[in-house]
Amino acid sequence: MSVPDGLIKIGDFARLAETNLRTLRYYEEVGLLTPAARSTGGFRYYRPTDVNRVRLIWDLQSLGLQLEEIADLLGQRDAGLTRGEFFQRVRSALSRHDLLLQERIEALQGQRTRVREATLKLNDCSTCGHPPSGANNFCEPCSSTTRALPDLLSALF
Repeated sequence: MSVPDGLIKIGDFARLAETNLRTLRYYEEVGLLTPAARSTGGFRYYRPTDVNRVRLIWDLQSLGLQLEEIADLLGQRDAGLTRGEFFQRVRSALSRHDLLLQERIEALQGQRTRVREATLKLNDCSTCGHPPSGANNFCEPCSSTTRALPDLLSALF
């Protein structure tokens, strides 16, 4: 059987999506991805734009969503909704994605603050005559200030 117009065989699609056949089959099994067509022999064919769906799945996973939650968010396409309901559900899914991104940004900003604090303290440490060692509990607490080191610096010392 020839490839249906505009569709991509599963192996070629896996390479395009930078994943493997097993992942694509699993995504289908859990309701995340549906082939656009199947051959009489059962071969799966995908639309080129389905790559975007795979990337969105990865994005949502990296933000901490479980596959079941992602399936719920992505279930809009085949839910048999009216046009208005469909757009409202898609809008809601995009809002959820945006909220998760905002939470990730805040977490990353917190990490950057901790890195800056550790870097500033490390500048103080560079003039101290007590290098970190087991004999001084790796400078915990600080010999100069008697305060605890910033968490990141403590972890590295």
